Amino acid sequence: MKTYFKHFIVLGITLLTLSSCSKQLYQSTSYKEVEIIRDKWGVPHIKAATNAQVAYGLAWAECEDDFKTVQEQMMAIRGYLGEVKGKQGVVADLGIKFMGLREVANKAYPNAFSKEFLEILHSFIEGVNAYAKSHPKEVMLKKLFPLQPQDLIAGYLLGLMEITNTRGELEKIMNGSIAKDIPKELSRGSNAIALNANKTKDGDTYLAINSHQPMEGWYSWYEAHLVSDEGLNILGATFPMGVTIFHGANKHLGWAHTVNYADFSDIYQLTMHPTKKNYYKFDGEWLPLKKKKYKSKVKIFAGIKIGIKRTIYHSKYGPTFKTDKGWFAWSFSVQHAAKAMEQWYNMNKARNIQEFKKALAPRDIPSTNIVYADKEGNIFYVSNARIPNRKSQYNWRAVLPGNSSATLWNNQFVPFDSLPQVKNPASGYVFNTNNTPFSSSGKADNPKETALNKMMGFKGTNNENPRSLRFMELMEQNPGKISYEDFKRIKFDRQLPSKMAMWGIPNLEILFNLDPKKYPDVADEINLLRNWDRKYEVTNTEPKLFMTTLRTLSRVDRSKLKGKITEELCYKALKAVKAFLIKKYGKVAIPLGEYQKHIRGNVEIPIAGGQGVLSAMYNRNIPGKNKAKVYSGETYIELIRFTKDGQVKIESISPYGSSAVPGSPHYTDQMKMFANQQLKTMSLDIEVARKNAEKIYHPIRYVKKEKK
Repeated sequence: MKTYFKHFIVLGITLLTLSSCSKQLYQSTSYKEVEIIRDKWGVPHIKAATNAQVAYGLAWAECEDDFKTVQEQMMAIRGYLGEVKGKQGVVADLGIKFMGLREVANKAYPNAFSKEFLEILHSFIEGVNAYAKSHPKEVMLKKLFPLQPQDLIAGYLLGLMEITNTRGELEKIMNGSIAKDIPKELSRGSNAIALNANKTKDGDTYLAINSHQPMEGWYSWYEAHLVSDEGLNILGATFPMGVTIFHGANKHLGWAHTVNYADFSDIYQLTMHPTKKNYYKFDGEWLPLKKKKYKSKVKIFAGIKIGIKRTIYHSKYGPTFKTDKGWFAWSFSVQHAAKAMEQWYNMNKARNIQEFKKALAPRDIPSTNIVYADKEGNIFYVSNARIPNRKSQYNWRAVLPGNSSATLWNNQFVPFDSLPQVKNPASGYVFNTNNTPFSSSGKADNPKETALNKMMGFKGTNNENPRSLRFMELMEQNPGKISYEDFKRIKFDRQLPSKMAMWGIPNLEILFNLDPKKYPDVADEINLLRNWDRKYEVTNTEPKLFMTTLRTLSRVDRSKLKGKITEELCYKALKAVKAFLIKKYGKVAIPLGEYQKHIRGNVEIPIAGGQGVLSAMYNRNIPGKNKAKVYSGETYIELIRFTKDGQVKIESISPYGSSAVPGSPHYTDQMKMFANQQLKTMSLDIEVARKNAEKIYHPIRYVKKEKK
């Protein structure tokens, strides 16, 4: 804490809300240097003299629109969520503590960051604390505030744990399901596409930002426009408690993220001393495990909380756990990612591909594919990753021996230039749909998989998914140059590929080729699937039958078939699904829009899209009702055109609206357009926002009163 206060004094920044001390006197004032300009959609366009002041305004706007999520994130980071959410919250509290994210944040702050970015970070935290102080009735837990910079750093690290898909390995260790082989879970999706003049009819450069995230909650997208007199001017999306834009476009360039799948973590089994408690063998020596106890509280019912304690250990490899199967340690890329927020800031400011690649080079953001486009007509793809330079003699996809420095991560990482990447291909396009990075452009332009990938762990050349197969089909159907309208049709496509594999079933086509004469009791269902155009439109009656059958087949033990299915399995699945659908819905042919809904508040709209298509949509059944609510998939969409004459044209849409506050006019105002695949026009010109503003105002700032 001394370092914290000292640093703020050095930078001359007044932290407003360290006023738990009642003797400190503060007065509020309008922070007139910061303008929040709300357009007709409620999207905040934040204008200020400096980048740090813009960060203050962004923090204020995020709190206005989703203070509940802001607080829940930070309560989990502080270990307080169990006090508000009960058992569900305390699981998050302890999991985050076991990951050691706060320790990573404490070690990095402040010395790992530049002075310029520290001003951004401090100003953002100041904005959140000021909002909490001026809206005490919205505060869920008083002791949460004031927030500290380390809280936000740890919050970013938690988000990166989700993106790198490594949190699941901690769960496997702790629940005892860890095995010698560690299959990497492939669960998330996103799309990103960039085309340049080699592929576009008008010679413009196109970029599609289409990350598939939850529609609400900690990792839902929040649209904003940031402008300063220091040159910052970017429009795109961030998460609640995001200090900058995560992906979007400035006047010079834009980029999109998709989740990638490489080997971002390792698990080690330790050799423990036979008699000496909590000592492990390392390079022939017996070393003691470091021990730390964590405390949390959990709400039992209103007003009643009980304390719980857990112990965590650390070895040279990282967090270490005792299980019924032995002692296991865990190393992961996010342990080295404390500066990710500053890398995003540098990406926001980049003015050309050289500056953008310079911002990427440190790989403080430890993962994600990046698809890039700019006003000069450059397009670029890289499967970004911070991967240790592992020794080739080990099987890094399995549990590793935890007794040698040979398996210990050091600060040597695979060079950036060795990552799969493509720049300005002759085909005129780059893309990613979470498929293999070795299929990211035209066939002749793809990166080549090398022996290095055995150590990096990227999905190999045969790892396509239905979205990548469908995208490549569409590009084959459009071999010449395409228009912007063609580009939009491709992005919004709702059709499965002509041949596909889904959910680990490589020969799924068998399901569509059953002979109805051979299986007369499910002949109608077979014909329904055989005649399906494979589209997820609201009028299609086949998706429910298909997806329910697919889920049934995915649960069947196919280990002896190497994951494949047989005609017999398809028949049995169809027979069971037919009985289920008739019992639940009274029919098998159910229009998609009859049960799949886009819902928030009192708004309910039939919505198309589904799993496996470019216009992805994922739903969850509503208990007690024969309908399902979409919760993820297509979320924030931003399409950008860099025109030949230097303009930047932007269209975007959000699934609900800019506000997560019930009763706000912007709680549901984009829902209908979103369901109809319509986009709203946006602009990087702050004067356009000002001219058409719904509201212009200044956030509140607290300043210390001068003693008389």
